[in-house]
Amino acid sequence: MIVLDIETSGLDFVKCGIWQIGAIDLDTGEEFLEEARIDDEDLLLDSREAKPVLEVIGKKEEDLRNNTKQSQKQLLINFFKWCEKRKLKNCLCQNPQFDLGFIWVKARKYGLDIVLHYRAYDLHSIASLKYFQLNKRFSIKEDHSDMGLKNILDFCGMQDNREAHNALEDCKLTAECFSRIVYGKNLLSEYGGFLVPEYLK
Repeated sequence: MIVLDIETSGLDFVKCGIWQIGAIDLDTGEEFLEEARIDDEDLLLDSREAKPVLEVIGKKEEDLRNNTKQSQKQLLINFFKWCEKRKLKNCLCQNPQFDLGFIWVKARKYGLDIVLHYRAYDLHSIASLKYFQLNKRFSIKEDHSDMGLKNILDFCGMQDNREAHNALEDCKLTAECFSRIVYGKNLLSEYGGFLVPEYLK
């Protein structure tokens, strides 16, 4: 299984670009992390509901448009080559419709074959179901699910200490939460200091 996370210049699949891809092969532990420059036509678009995109990712616009970095197309080519070597080509993501949706749109833009399977494991759904099993209710805020990664980390006995988003770090957090929810145990040594809650064991 491939744990996947991407960092983008906004939430619009067509108007924004991918500048970082991180992944972990849960079967082998192998990691992938590469960055690229977004395309000239790609925009930086802030969400009305979230912090400004540059604040979230801890970058400046010139970092995302740096011409010394590889192209977005080359980033996807490299990532797909890495994925071809994976035994299981299903992805695990926090909200895979975002990460895979972006990748599919950009791959089509460049005429690239997509090597990932269209079915994915969604940490949000897995965590929400476990939360429901334990509490007999879903975690809801106003009119939507409140199981974002921060709350999933809290649920799994961990803390969100990120100052800015990084694709590989988010992959590690996703993998660790998946292991705690599904198997009731710590996966990565760097998170060993956070005890697995008894209700997950």
